[in-house]
Amino acid sequence: MGVVETIALTMGVGWAAGLNLYAAVAMLGILGVTGNVDLPPSLEIVQDPLVIGAAVLMYFVEFFADKVPGVDTGWDAIHTFIRIPAGAVLAAGAIGDVSPAAHLAAGLLGGTLAAGAHATKAGTRAAINLSPEPFTNWTASLAEDALVIAGLWSALYHPWLFFAILAAFAAVAIWLLPRIWRGMKRLGRWIASRFRSDSDSQATGESG
Repeated sequence: MGVVETIALTMGVGWAAGLNLYAAVAMLGILGVTGNVDLPPSLEIVQDPLVIGAAVLMYFVEFFADKVPGVDTGWDAIHTFIRIPAGAVLAAGAIGDVSPAAHLAAGLLGGTLAAGAHATKAGTRAAINLSPEPFTNWTASLAEDALVIAGLWSALYHPWLFFAILAAFAAVAIWLLPRIWRGMKRLGRWIASRFRSDSDSQATGESG
């Protein structure tokens, strides 16, 4: 791989891991084992059938969990501790045979991109879950899956297109930030009101 291709792959795997880690690992593994892409030696572990099988299994679990309002937010909360470090590890592996300092820099970049993508995904979903209907949630989940596939494919085959996709994603994330913040505050108020309602109900029951 050339320098541009390596940078695109390094950024691509970190970013994709933040949105859907299992889809990213499964896609890389399948493309690598079928000979459609030559992965760096330090990333070839994703081609192992055991890794591919685990990634595909977990992708299907996430596919359904990600489409249930409320469950998806809990799933995202747990995966805060999985997607971000995994994005850093994948990015460090994608950079290839370089100095330890370059591996560390790639890991930091990948972890940062994974964190940004994960925060955008999780925050948007938490805001969407304030709506009682599930269709917006399903649409968002399918769009995220498609974005991971398109982004990782472009990072592997058309790096400049990937850079454009990443820039557009960053712009949308910045635009969404205040809306996500307002949605999170509304969610916090809704949770607090539910706790107060439960407390009032218990107090009424005890007094009765």
